[in-house]
Amino acid sequence: MECRLKRHLIIGALGAALLGGTASADTLREALNSTYRTNPTLNAQRETLKSTDATVAIARAGGRPTVTGTVGVNRNLTRSGVIAQTQGGDHNISLSGGADLNIPLFQGGSVRNAVQAAKTRVEAGRATLRAVEGDIFTEAVAAYMDVMRDRSIVELNANNVKVLDTNLEATRDRFQIGDVTRTDVAQSEARLSLGRSQLATAQGRLAGSEENYRRVIGKTPEALAPPPPLPPLPATADEAVRIALVNNPDYIAATRQAQAAGYDVRVARAGRLPTVSGTLTGDYVNQLTGGTNGLDRSGTATSVGLTGRIPIYQGGLPGARIRQSQALEGQFLELVVASERLVVSNTRSAFATYKAALEAVASNDVAVKANELALEGVRAENSVGTRTILDVLNAEQELLNSQVLLVTAKRDAYVAGFQLLNAMGQAEAADLGLDGGPLYDPLGNYRNVAADWNDWSMDRRHMPVSTRTVTPGEDPGVVTPTAR
Repeated sequence: MECRLKRHLIIGALGAALLGGTASADTLREALNSTYRTNPTLNAQRETLKSTDATVAIARAGGRPTVTGTVGVNRNLTRSGVIAQTQGGDHNISLSGGADLNIPLFQGGSVRNAVQAAKTRVEAGRATLRAVEGDIFTEAVAAYMDVMRDRSIVELNANNVKVLDTNLEATRDRFQIGDVTRTDVAQSEARLSLGRSQLATAQGRLAGSEENYRRVIGKTPEALAPPPPLPPLPATADEAVRIALVNNPDYIAATRQAQAAGYDVRVARAGRLPTVSGTLTGDYVNQLTGGTNGLDRSGTATSVGLTGRIPIYQGGLPGARIRQSQALEGQFLELVVASERLVVSNTRSAFATYKAALEAVASNDVAVKANELALEGVRAENSVGTRTILDVLNAEQELLNSQVLLVTAKRDAYVAGFQLLNAMGQAEAADLGLDGGPLYDPLGNYRNVAADWNDWSMDRRHMPVSTRTVTPGEDPGVVTPTAR
Protein backbone atom coordinates (compact mmCIF):
# COMPACT_ATOMS: atom_id res chain seq x y z
CA MET A 1 0.00 0.00 0.00
CA GLU A 2 2.85 2.37 0.87
CA CYS A 3 4.56 1.71 -2.50
CA ARG A 4 1.32 2.33 -4.39
CA LEU A 5 0.68 5.59 -2.54
CA LYS A 6 4.18 6.83 -3.27
CA ARG A 7 3.73 5.80 -6.90
CA HIS A 8 0.57 7.90 -7.23
CA LEU A 9 2.27 10.87 -5.55
CA ILE A 10 5.29 10.64 -7.86
CA ILE A 11 3.13 10.22 -10.96
CA GLY A 12 0.99 13.19 -10.01
CA ALA A 13 4.02 15.36 -9.35
CA LEU A 14 5.68 14.39 -12.62
CA GLY A 15 2.53 14.98 -14.65
CA ALA A 16 2.06 18.39 -13.04
CA ALA A 17 5.70 19.28 -13.69
CA LEU A 18 5.46 18.38 -17.36
CA LEU A 19 2.42 20.65 -17.72
CA GLY A 20 4.75 23.61 -17.45
CA GLY A 21 6.65 25.11 -20.36
CA THR A 22 6.97 28.19 -22.49
CA ALA A 23 5.13 28.99 -25.65
CA SER A 24 8.24 30.32 -27.43
CA ALA A 25 10.26 27.08 -27.37
CA ASP A 26 9.78 23.36 -27.65
CA THR A 27 9.24 21.81 -24.24
CA LEU A 28 10.16 18.41 -22.92
CA ARG A 29 6.46 17.60 -22.78
CA GLU A 30 6.08 18.33 -26.49
CA ALA A 31 9.15 16.22 -27.25
CA LEU A 32 7.69 13.28 -25.33
CA ASN A 33 4.36 13.69 -27.10
CA SER A 34 6.13 13.55 -30.46
CA THR A 35 8.07 10.49 -29.34
CA TYR A 36 4.94 8.72 -28.18
CA ARG A 37 3.17 9.23 -31.49
CA THR A 38 5.96 8.82 -34.03
CA ASN A 39 8.78 6.67 -32.60
CA PRO A 40 9.09 3.53 -34.77
CA THR A 41 10.43 1.30 -31.99
CA LEU A 42 7.41 2.08 -29.84
CA ASN A 43 4.95 1.65 -32.71
CA ALA A 44 6.58 -1.65 -33.68
CA GLN A 45 6.16 -2.93 -30.12
CA ARG A 46 2.45 -2.11 -30.30
CA GLU A 47 2.20 -4.28 -33.41
CA THR A 48 4.08 -7.04 -31.60
CA LEU A 49 1.49 -6.94 -28.84
CA LYS A 50 -1.29 -7.21 -31.42
CA SER A 51 0.25 -10.42 -32.75
CA THR A 52 0.38 -11.75 -29.19
CA ASP A 53 -3.30 -10.88 -28.72
CA ALA A 54 -4.13 -13.12 -31.70
CA THR A 55 -2.59 -16.16 -29.97
CA VAL A 56 -5.55 -16.23 -27.58
CA ALA A 57 -7.98 -16.71 -30.47
CA ILE A 58 -5.64 -19.31 -31.98
CA ALA A 59 -5.63 -21.27 -28.72
CA ARG A 60 -9.41 -21.04 -28.34
CA ALA A 61 -9.93 -22.32 -31.87
CA GLY A 62 -8.56 -25.70 -30.76
CA GLY A 63 -11.68 -26.29 -28.67
CA ARG A 64 -14.26 -25.01 -31.15
CA PRO A 65 -16.33 -27.01 -33.69
CA THR A 66 -15.01 -27.35 -37.21
CA VAL A 67 -17.01 -27.86 -40.38
CA THR A 68 -15.44 -29.33 -43.50
CA GLY A 69 -17.09 -29.62 -46.88
CA THR A 70 -16.00 -31.85 -49.77
CA VAL A 71 -17.11 -31.93 -53.40
CA GLY A 72 -15.89 -34.02 -56.29
CA VAL A 73 -16.61 -35.15 -59.84
CA ASN A 74 -15.49 -38.72 -60.57
CA ARG A 75 -15.32 -40.77 -63.76
CA ASN A 76 -15.02 -44.52 -63.73
CA LEU A 77 -12.14 -45.81 -65.81
CA THR A 78 -12.54 -49.57 -65.52
CA ARG A 79 -15.08 -51.90 -63.88
CA SER A 80 -15.18 -55.67 -63.89
CA GLY A 81 -16.91 -58.51 -62.15
CA VAL A 82 -19.47 -57.78 -59.49
CA ILE A 83 -18.49 -54.12 -59.33
CA ALA A 84 -19.50 -53.63 -62.96
CA GLN A 85 -22.82 -55.37 -62.29
CA THR A 86 -23.72 -53.15 -59.31
CA GLN A 87 -22.26 -49.84 -60.40
CA GLY A 88 -22.75 -49.85 -64.12
CA GLY A 89 -20.26 -49.91 -66.91
CA ASP A 90 -17.07 -48.05 -67.56
CA HIS A 91 -16.75 -44.31 -68.00
CA ASN A 92 -19.71 -43.37 -65.80
CA ILE A 93 -19.48 -39.87 -64.30
CA SER A 94 -20.74 -39.13 -60.79
CA LEU A 95 -20.99 -36.03 -58.63
CA SER A 96 -20.34 -36.35 -54.88
CA GLY A 97 -20.42 -33.98 -51.95
CA GLY A 98 -20.25 -34.17 -48.21
CA ALA A 99 -20.00 -32.18 -44.99
CA ASP A 100 -18.37 -33.14 -41.71
CA LEU A 101 -18.98 -31.47 -38.35
CA ASN A 102 -16.46 -32.20 -35.62
CA ILE A 103 -17.10 -31.03 -32.06
CA PRO A 104 -14.24 -31.43 -29.55
CA LEU A 105 -15.68 -32.65 -26.27
CA PHE A 106 -12.59 -33.49 -24.23
CA GLN A 107 -9.00 -32.60 -25.15
CA GLY A 108 -7.23 -33.62 -21.98
CA GLY A 109 -7.08 -30.01 -20.78
CA SER A 110 -4.77 -28.94 -23.62
CA VAL A 111 -7.09 -26.25 -24.96
CA ARG A 112 -7.89 -24.78 -21.57
CA ASN A 113 -4.23 -24.57 -20.61
CA ALA A 114 -3.20 -23.27 -24.03
CA VAL A 115 -5.72 -20.44 -23.65
CA GLN A 116 -4.40 -19.63 -20.19
CA ALA A 117 -0.83 -19.64 -21.49
CA ALA A 118 -1.81 -17.30 -24.33
CA LYS A 119 -3.62 -14.90 -21.97
CA THR A 120 -0.63 -14.86 -19.65
CA ARG A 121 1.68 -14.08 -22.55
CA VAL A 122 -0.62 -11.22 -23.50
CA GLU A 123 -0.12 -9.84 -19.99
CA ALA A 124 3.62 -10.25 -20.46
CA GLY A 125 3.36 -8.44 -23.80
CA ARG A 126 1.54 -5.52 -22.21
CA ALA A 127 4.24 -5.28 -19.57
CA THR A 128 6.89 -5.37 -22.29
CA LEU A 129 5.11 -2.54 -24.10
CA ARG A 130 5.20 -0.55 -20.87
CA ALA A 131 8.91 -1.28 -20.56
CA VAL A 132 9.58 -0.14 -24.12
CA GLU A 133 7.61 3.05 -23.48
CA GLY A 134 9.68 3.80 -20.40
CA ASP A 135 12.96 3.03 -22.17
CA ILE A 136 12.06 5.16 -25.19
CA PHE A 137 10.96 8.06 -22.99
CA THR A 138 14.19 7.79 -21.01
CA GLU A 139 16.11 7.86 -24.28
CA ALA A 140 14.08 10.87 -25.39
CA VAL A 141 14.77 12.73 -22.14
CA ALA A 142 18.48 11.96 -22.50
CA ALA A 143 18.44 13.19 -26.12
CA TYR A 144 16.63 16.40 -25.08
CA MET A 145 19.06 17.07 -22.24
CA ASP A 146 22.07 16.22 -24.42
CA VAL A 147 21.08 18.91 -26.92
CA MET A 148 20.57 21.44 -24.13
CA ARG A 149 23.91 20.53 -22.55
CA ASP A 150 25.86 20.64 -25.78
CA ARG A 151 24.28 23.92 -26.88
CA SER A 152 25.28 25.43 -23.54
CA ILE A 153 28.81 24.08 -23.89
CA VAL A 154 29.08 25.47 -27.42
CA GLU A 155 27.88 28.85 -26.15
CA LEU A 156 30.40 28.77 -23.29
CA ASN A 157 33.23 27.88 -25.64
CA ALA A 158 32.14 30.51 -28.16
CA ASN A 159 32.16 33.16 -25.40
CA ASN A 160 35.54 31.87 -24.27
CA VAL A 161 36.91 32.30 -27.80
CA LYS A 162 35.63 35.88 -27.87
CA VAL A 163 37.29 36.59 -24.51
CA LEU A 164 40.55 34.99 -25.61
CA ASP A 165 40.47 36.95 -28.86
CA THR A 166 39.97 40.17 -26.91
CA ASN A 167 42.79 39.18 -24.53
CA LEU A 168 45.10 38.54 -27.48
CA GLU A 169 44.38 41.94 -28.97
CA ALA A 170 44.99 43.59 -25.60
CA THR A 171 48.20 41.62 -25.11
CA ARG A 172 49.48 42.63 -28.54
CA ASP A 173 48.71 46.28 -27.76
CA ARG A 174 50.61 46.01 -24.49
CA PHE A 175 53.49 44.31 -26.31
CA GLN A 176 53.68 47.24 -28.70
CA ILE A 177 54.29 49.63 -25.81
CA GLY A 178 56.67 47.23 -24.06
CA ASP A 179 54.39 46.38 -21.15
CA VAL A 180 54.56 42.58 -21.82
CA THR A 181 56.93 40.26 -23.64
CA ARG A 182 56.67 38.24 -26.80
CA THR A 183 56.17 35.18 -24.59
CA ASP A 184 52.91 36.64 -23.26
CA VAL A 185 51.69 37.16 -26.81
CA ALA A 186 52.58 33.58 -27.77
CA GLN A 187 50.78 32.23 -24.72
CA SER A 188 47.66 34.19 -25.64
CA GLU A 189 47.83 32.99 -29.24
CA ALA A 190 48.23 29.37 -28.12
CA ARG A 191 45.33 29.62 -25.71
CA LEU A 192 43.10 31.17 -28.41
CA SER A 193 43.93 28.31 -30.79
CA LEU A 194 43.13 25.83 -28.03
CA GLY A 195 39.83 27.60 -27.40
CA ARG A 196 38.92 27.41 -31.07
CA SER A 197 39.76 23.70 -31.07
CA GLN A 198 37.53 23.13 -28.04
CA LEU A 199 34.75 25.09 -29.74
CA ALA A 200 34.99 22.95 -32.89
CA THR A 201 34.91 19.78 -30.80
CA ALA A 202 31.86 21.04 -28.89
CA GLN A 203 30.10 21.93 -32.15
CA GLY A 204 30.74 18.44 -33.50
CA ARG A 205 29.34 16.89 -30.32
CA LEU A 206 26.29 19.14 -30.59
CA ALA A 207 25.68 18.02 -34.17
CA GLY A 208 25.73 14.40 -33.03
CA SER A 209 23.30 15.15 -30.19
CA GLU A 210 20.91 16.95 -32.54
CA GLU A 211 20.94 14.01 -34.94
CA ASN A 212 20.24 11.62 -32.08
CA TYR A 213 17.35 13.90 -31.04
CA ARG A 214 15.98 13.69 -34.58
CA ARG A 215 16.29 9.89 -34.52
CA VAL A 216 14.50 9.39 -31.20
CA ILE A 217 11.96 12.22 -31.16
CA GLY A 218 11.34 12.39 -34.88
CA LYS A 219 12.15 16.01 -35.71
CA THR A 220 15.03 18.46 -35.67
CA PRO A 221 15.34 20.29 -32.35
CA GLU A 222 14.42 23.96 -32.36
CA ALA A 223 14.86 26.22 -29.34
CA LEU A 224 14.42 24.05 -26.25
CA ALA A 225 12.89 25.24 -23.00
CA PRO A 226 14.43 24.17 -19.68
CA PRO A 227 12.89 20.92 -18.43
CA PRO A 228 10.46 20.94 -15.52
CA PRO A 229 11.81 19.83 -12.14
CA LEU A 230 11.63 16.14 -11.38
CA PRO A 231 9.11 14.98 -8.77
CA PRO A 232 10.29 14.02 -5.29
CA LEU A 233 12.17 10.73 -5.54
CA PRO A 234 12.68 8.07 -2.85
CA ALA A 235 14.97 9.06 -0.02
CA THR A 236 16.79 5.71 0.10
CA ALA A 237 17.86 3.06 -2.35
CA ASP A 238 15.93 0.42 -0.40
CA GLU A 239 12.71 2.36 -0.84
CA ALA A 240 13.36 2.74 -4.56
CA VAL A 241 13.98 -1.00 -4.93
CA ARG A 242 10.75 -1.85 -3.10
CA ILE A 243 8.79 0.33 -5.54
CA ALA A 244 10.63 -1.14 -8.53
CA LEU A 245 9.96 -4.76 -7.55
CA VAL A 246 6.24 -3.97 -7.54
CA ASN A 247 6.01 -1.82 -10.68
CA ASN A 248 8.96 -2.57 -12.97
CA PRO A 249 7.44 -3.85 -16.24
CA ASP A 250 10.45 -5.94 -17.26
CA TYR A 251 10.18 -7.89 -14.01
CA ILE A 252 6.42 -8.28 -14.47
CA ALA A 253 6.93 -9.53 -18.03
CA ALA A 254 9.50 -12.11 -16.90
CA THR A 255 7.14 -13.35 -14.18
CA ARG A 256 4.24 -13.71 -16.63
CA GLN A 257 6.43 -15.57 -19.13
CA ALA A 258 7.35 -18.07 -16.42
CA GLN A 259 3.68 -18.55 -15.56
CA ALA A 260 2.85 -19.12 -19.22
CA ALA A 261 5.60 -21.72 -19.45
CA GLY A 262 3.95 -23.56 -16.55
CA TYR A 263 0.72 -23.78 -18.57
CA ASP A 264 2.76 -25.10 -21.50
CA VAL A 265 3.84 -28.04 -19.33
CA ARG A 266 0.19 -28.89 -18.73
CA VAL A 267 -0.51 -28.69 -22.45
CA ALA A 268 2.30 -31.14 -23.11
CA ARG A 269 1.01 -33.53 -20.45
CA ALA A 270 -2.38 -33.56 -22.15
CA GLY A 271 -0.74 -35.32 -25.09
CA ARG A 272 -0.86 -38.58 -23.07
CA LEU A 273 -4.58 -38.33 -22.27
CA PRO A 274 -7.58 -39.57 -24.27
CA THR A 275 -9.57 -37.19 -26.42
CA VAL A 276 -13.27 -37.35 -27.29
CA SER A 277 -15.08 -35.56 -30.11
CA GLY A 278 -18.55 -35.72 -31.58
CA THR A 279 -18.99 -36.12 -35.33
CA LEU A 280 -21.83 -35.51 -37.75
CA THR A 281 -21.32 -36.52 -41.38
CA GLY A 282 -23.49 -36.10 -44.45
CA ASP A 283 -22.73 -37.42 -47.98
CA TYR A 284 -24.48 -36.99 -51.34
CA VAL A 285 -23.77 -38.89 -54.58
CA ASN A 286 -25.37 -38.37 -58.01
CA GLN A 287 -24.44 -40.63 -60.92
CA LEU A 288 -24.65 -38.37 -63.94
CA THR A 289 -24.15 -40.91 -66.76
CA GLY A 290 -24.51 -44.63 -67.37
CA GLY A 291 -26.97 -47.15 -66.10
CA THR A 292 -27.94 -47.68 -62.47
CA ASN A 293 -29.53 -51.20 -62.65
CA GLY A 294 -32.91 -49.76 -61.71
CA LEU A 295 -31.68 -47.78 -58.75
CA ASP A 296 -32.06 -44.04 -58.18
CA ARG A 297 -29.26 -41.95 -59.67
CA SER A 298 -28.76 -39.98 -56.45
CA GLY A 299 -28.45 -40.94 -52.84
CA THR A 300 -27.61 -39.50 -49.44
CA ALA A 301 -26.08 -40.83 -46.24
CA THR A 302 -25.81 -39.28 -42.80
CA SER A 303 -24.16 -40.46 -39.61
CA VAL A 304 -23.55 -39.23 -36.11
CA GLY A 305 -21.23 -40.60 -33.52
CA LEU A 306 -18.54 -40.17 -30.90
CA THR A 307 -14.88 -40.66 -31.61
CA GLY A 308 -12.45 -41.41 -28.86
CA ARG A 309 -8.69 -41.39 -29.24
CA ILE A 310 -6.72 -43.30 -26.64
CA PRO A 311 -2.96 -42.90 -26.94
CA ILE A 312 -1.20 -46.18 -26.19
CA TYR A 313 2.29 -45.67 -27.53
CA GLN A 314 3.58 -42.62 -29.47
CA GLY A 315 7.24 -43.38 -29.81
CA GLY A 316 8.20 -41.34 -26.73
CA LEU A 317 6.90 -38.09 -28.25
CA PRO A 318 4.76 -36.97 -25.26
CA GLY A 319 7.56 -37.55 -22.78
CA ALA A 320 10.00 -35.60 -24.93
CA ARG A 321 7.57 -32.70 -25.25
CA ILE A 322 6.94 -32.66 -21.51
CA ARG A 323 10.67 -32.59 -20.77
CA GLN A 324 11.14 -29.85 -23.32
CA SER A 325 8.39 -27.68 -21.83
CA GLN A 326 9.66 -28.34 -18.31
CA ALA A 327 13.13 -27.23 -19.32
CA LEU A 328 11.70 -24.08 -20.88
CA GLU A 329 9.74 -23.41 -17.70
CA GLY A 330 12.96 -23.81 -15.74
CA GLN A 331 14.66 -21.38 -18.09
CA PHE A 332 11.98 -18.74 -17.53
CA LEU A 333 12.02 -19.29 -13.77
CA GLU A 334 15.75 -18.62 -13.78
CA LEU A 335 15.18 -15.56 -15.94
CA VAL A 336 12.75 -14.24 -13.32
CA VAL A 337 15.60 -14.26 -10.82
CA ALA A 338 17.89 -12.67 -13.42
CA SER A 339 15.29 -9.96 -14.05
CA GLU A 340 14.95 -9.34 -10.33
CA ARG A 341 18.71 -8.97 -10.03
CA LEU A 342 18.76 -6.57 -12.96
CA VAL A 343 15.95 -4.48 -11.51
CA VAL A 344 17.71 -4.23 -8.17
CA SER A 345 21.01 -3.38 -9.84
CA ASN A 346 19.58 -0.80 -12.22
CA THR A 347 17.51 0.86 -9.50
CA ARG A 348 20.40 1.12 -7.07
CA SER A 349 22.75 2.30 -9.82
CA ALA A 350 20.30 4.96 -10.97
CA PHE A 351 19.76 6.06 -7.36
CA ALA A 352 23.51 6.29 -6.72
CA THR A 353 24.11 8.11 -10.01
CA TYR A 354 21.33 10.55 -9.24
CA LYS A 355 22.64 11.31 -5.76
CA ALA A 356 26.21 11.66 -7.04
CA ALA A 357 25.05 13.99 -9.81
CA LEU A 358 23.19 16.17 -7.31
CA GLU A 359 26.35 16.45 -5.23
CA ALA A 360 28.32 17.24 -8.39
CA VAL A 361 25.86 20.00 -9.26
CA ALA A 362 26.26 21.56 -5.83
CA SER A 363 30.05 21.29 -5.90
CA ASN A 364 30.41 22.61 -9.43
CA ASP A 365 28.08 25.49 -8.66
CA VAL A 366 30.41 26.49 -5.81
CA ALA A 367 33.40 26.02 -8.12
CA VAL A 368 31.90 28.29 -10.81
CA LYS A 369 31.25 31.07 -8.31
CA ALA A 370 34.72 30.69 -6.84
CA ASN A 371 36.38 30.71 -10.25
CA GLU A 372 34.42 33.81 -11.25
CA LEU A 373 35.77 35.60 -8.17
CA ALA A 374 39.23 34.22 -8.82
CA LEU A 375 39.21 35.46 -12.42
CA GLU A 376 38.16 38.93 -11.33
CA GLY A 377 40.98 38.98 -8.78
CA VAL A 378 43.60 37.69 -11.20
CA ARG A 379 42.61 40.28 -13.80
CA ALA A 380 42.81 43.05 -11.22
CA GLU A 381 46.19 41.82 -10.00
CA ASN A 382 47.42 41.55 -13.60
CA SER A 383 46.48 45.16 -14.19
CA VAL A 384 48.83 46.25 -11.39
CA GLY A 385 51.58 43.87 -12.45
CA THR A 386 51.39 41.23 -9.70
CA ARG A 387 49.97 38.55 -12.01
CA THR A 388 51.07 37.42 -15.46
CA ILE A 389 49.06 36.97 -18.62
CA LEU A 390 49.39 33.20 -18.15
CA ASP A 391 47.72 33.50 -14.75
CA VAL A 392 44.77 35.25 -16.40
CA LEU A 393 44.58 32.65 -19.15
CA ASN A 394 44.65 29.82 -16.61
CA ALA A 395 41.94 31.46 -14.54
CA GLU A 396 39.75 31.84 -17.61
CA GLN A 397 40.29 28.18 -18.50
CA GLU A 398 39.48 27.09 -14.95
CA LEU A 399 36.22 29.05 -15.09
CA LEU A 400 35.31 27.52 -18.45
CA ASN A 401 36.05 24.01 -17.19
CA SER A 402 33.92 24.47 -14.09
CA GLN A 403 31.05 25.91 -16.15
CA VAL A 404 31.15 22.94 -18.52
CA LEU A 405 31.24 20.54 -15.58
CA LEU A 406 28.25 22.30 -14.01
CA VAL A 407 26.21 22.07 -17.20
CA THR A 408 27.15 18.41 -17.59
CA ALA A 409 26.32 17.61 -13.95
CA LYS A 410 22.87 19.21 -14.30
CA ARG A 411 22.20 17.10 -17.39
CA ASP A 412 23.43 13.95 -15.63
CA ALA A 413 21.29 14.61 -12.56
CA TYR A 414 18.11 15.07 -14.58
CA VAL A 415 18.70 12.02 -16.78
CA ALA A 416 19.66 9.87 -13.79
CA GLY A 417 16.51 10.95 -11.97
CA PHE A 418 14.38 9.98 -14.95
CA GLN A 419 16.25 6.68 -15.24
CA LEU A 420 15.36 6.05 -11.60
CA LEU A 421 11.71 6.72 -12.40
CA ASN A 422 11.96 4.27 -15.30
CA ALA A 423 13.56 1.61 -13.11
CA MET A 424 10.65 2.01 -10.69
CA GLY A 425 8.14 1.59 -13.55
CA GLN A 426 6.96 5.20 -13.40
CA ALA A 427 8.16 6.68 -16.69
CA GLU A 428 5.41 5.58 -19.05
CA ALA A 429 2.83 7.58 -20.97
CA ALA A 430 0.10 7.10 -18.36
CA ASP A 431 2.49 8.30 -15.65
CA LEU A 432 3.57 11.41 -17.53
CA GLY A 433 0.06 12.71 -18.24
CA LEU A 434 0.78 13.51 -21.88
CA ASP A 435 -1.89 15.53 -23.67
CA GLY A 436 -0.94 14.94 -27.31
CA GLY A 437 -4.13 12.98 -27.94
CA PRO A 438 -5.66 9.77 -26.59
CA LEU A 439 -3.19 7.21 -25.32
CA TYR A 440 -2.83 3.87 -27.06
CA ASP A 441 -5.20 1.33 -25.50
CA PRO A 442 -3.73 -2.19 -25.61
CA LEU A 443 -7.07 -3.62 -24.49
CA GLY A 444 -8.87 -2.31 -27.58
CA ASN A 445 -7.22 -4.70 -30.02
CA TYR A 446 -7.49 -7.56 -27.52
CA ARG A 447 -11.26 -7.15 -27.26
CA ASN A 448 -11.55 -7.25 -31.04
CA VAL A 449 -9.50 -10.37 -31.70
CA ALA A 450 -9.27 -12.58 -28.62
CA ALA A 451 -12.80 -14.04 -28.86
CA ASP A 452 -13.26 -13.78 -32.63
CA TRP A 453 -15.00 -16.78 -34.31
CA ASN A 454 -14.88 -15.46 -37.87
CA ASP A 455 -12.59 -17.32 -40.29
CA TRP A 456 -12.65 -14.36 -42.67
CA SER A 457 -11.81 -11.56 -40.30
CA MET A 458 -8.59 -9.64 -40.89
CA ASP A 459 -7.12 -6.18 -40.50
CA ARG A 460 -6.10 -3.77 -43.19
CA ARG A 461 -2.49 -3.87 -44.29
CA HIS A 462 -0.49 -1.88 -41.80
CA MET A 463 1.03 1.33 -43.05
CA PRO A 464 3.74 2.90 -40.89
CA VAL A 465 2.54 5.72 -38.65
CA SER A 466 6.06 6.65 -37.56
CA THR A 467 7.39 9.75 -39.23
CA ARG A 468 10.43 9.65 -41.48
CA THR A 469 13.25 12.06 -40.71
CA VAL A 470 14.85 12.07 -44.17
CA THR A 471 15.07 15.58 -45.59
CA PRO A 472 14.45 16.33 -49.28
CA GLY A 473 18.17 16.77 -49.80
CA GLU A 474 18.90 13.37 -48.25
CA ASP A 475 16.13 11.41 -50.01
CA PRO A 476 17.58 9.19 -52.77
CA GLY A 477 14.14 8.82 -54.34
CA VAL A 478 13.91 5.07 -53.70
CA VAL A 479 10.36 3.83 -53.07
CA THR A 480 10.08 2.33 -49.58
CA PRO A 481 7.11 0.65 -47.84
CA THR A 482 6.74 3.83 -45.80
CA ALA A 483 6.52 6.03 -48.87
CA ARG A 484 4.05 3.94 -50.87
